[in-house]
Amino acid sequence: MTFLLDTQLALWAFFDQKRLSAPARSIIESRTNKLVFSAASLWEIAIKRGRGKKGFEFDPRVLRRAMLDDGYEELPVLGQHAVEVDSLPPIHKDPFDRILIAQAMVEGMTLLTIDATIARYPGPIRKV
Repeated sequence: MTFLLDTQLALWAFFDQKRLSAPARSIIESRTNKLVFSAASLWEIAIKRGRGKKGFEFDPRVLRRAMLDDGYEELPVLGQHAVEVDSLPPIHKDPFDRILIAQAMVEGMTLLTIDATIARYPGPIRKV
């Protein structure tokens, strides 16, 4: 199965593994799953790090390199993803989360999240 990790989950997977739930750890560690991260997550980290937001102190370059080295696939943000955001109900206002939801829908992969608000969207989303 293919999983797109949300930004917070990606950060925890590489920098704070003790915060991962058992289901999240199981999915991430399974060699049968394909793991994907979005360029939008790197953009989110860069912006929030630049603003000094707590929890985003990590260098997005380091995270990107670590994820690629660990076999994750990088998903660019495409125009098709951007226009899909228009079809989403206004459950969540965060533009980074909304683009991740749209990417999962367009690409037919499951968005793996820790965010209960994201999990309220219909579609391929799994809260762990």
